[in-house]
Amino acid sequence: MSVVNPQAVHDTRVEVQTSYIPDQSAPQQNRYVFSYTITIRNHGSLPAKLLSRHWVITDANGKVEEVRGEGVVGEQPYLKPGDGFRYSSGTVIETPVGSMQGSYHLIADDGSEFDTPIPAFSLSMPNALH
Repeated sequence: MSVVNPQAVHDTRVEVQTSYIPDQSAPQQNRYVFSYTITIRNHGSLPAKLLSRHWVITDANGKVEEVRGEGVVGEQPYLKPGDGFRYSSGTVIETPVGSMQGSYHLIADDGSEFDTPIPAFSLSMPNALH
């Protein structure tokens, strides 16, 4: 009898790239706009569909905003083993520096549901951190 490691079955990973959008920002009005590009890749052995997202966005003043919703950018991507899905989105915070983290909730083809953590990443206006 073999025992399957659930991590091997459900192994999705997230990569993030961020950038500051000066054209949409207004620092004098405490408005700092950032874009982020996410790649979620299925390294597991079962296909899975991304059902929902949960974000925790924190600015340098400690203001926390939580965002929950279905899918990402209006889609619920279906990821076969080895597949990846990339999308871009954005957020607005009131300080030149902040952070985001969260999770994606997925369902595998066998009906099991699981969460994939999105590790914390920085939002930083250029030259805001020394």
